[in-house]
Amino acid sequence: MSKALDIELTEIEDWNCCGSTPYSSVDELVSSCMSARNLALAEKMGLALVTACSSCYCTLRRTNSLLKQHPQLKGEVDEALAAAGLEYHGGVQVHHLAEVIIKDIGPEAIAAKIRRNLNGLKVAVYYGCQIVRPGPGFDDPEFPQSLDRLVDRLGAKAVPFPLKTRCCGGSLIIPEEGIALGMIRKVLDSAVTNDAECIITVCPLCQTNLDVYQGRVNRRFKTHYQIPVLFFTQLVGLALGLSGKELGIDKGMVSAKKLLSRYS
Repeated sequence: MSKALDIELTEIEDWNCCGSTPYSSVDELVSSCMSARNLALAEKMGLALVTACSSCYCTLRRTNSLLKQHPQLKGEVDEALAAAGLEYHGGVQVHHLAEVIIKDIGPEAIAAKIRRNLNGLKVAVYYGCQIVRPGPGFDDPEFPQSLDRLVDRLGAKAVPFPLKTRCCGGSLIIPEEGIALGMIRKVLDSAVTNDAECIITVCPLCQTNLDVYQGRVNRRFKTHYQIPVLFFTQLVGLALGLSGKELGIDKGMVSAKKLLSRYS
């Protein structure tokens, strides 16, 4: 999909886990060091850092902010980086891939490349709870609309979706499955109630929870949800003329075969 939009992405060699959002509450210093290492590697490459994960996006941006605001933490992180032969001067900008596509490429430029009209496909646009958290983000934290507008420009229709920023449960699905399944059910129900034919998300963990655990939700709550959950780039790629196979749409746990049959 990135090639179709003339976006050149260069993977950071030897990158590591960002530390994730929960880990910062366990050990802020170690979490900051893990995150700062990625920032240092990106700074060494002289590139902005782009991530397709909402958790990574929040964690990396948070680390950038903490290192600027807290000199003591910055000193401790610098010491850890130096032990690995690295240094970080705070010069890396962190972006989510959705932000790049929406702000740097823009809906109009994308619309000019459309090869397959999505013919009013009803889409529930799920931002999740992290990408639009308060701060210098790229959309309104209470009522984001940027991806809704993009979906409409693709020829699809973004349906009303009151729970578009509600948490899916995240990693809570591991220690507290019952609670997380209840949270997932609410999101799925909001999408289905508003006649969505599919859900798109900007977070891999949200996609996993809503797709992989949909069957468990049905078994626990005696529901019958069968709504495909796509990463937002898959929907964009579909509109740009790429095949479902190229986009990996056939890899979802909930079949998107019926959806794809409309665009074959």
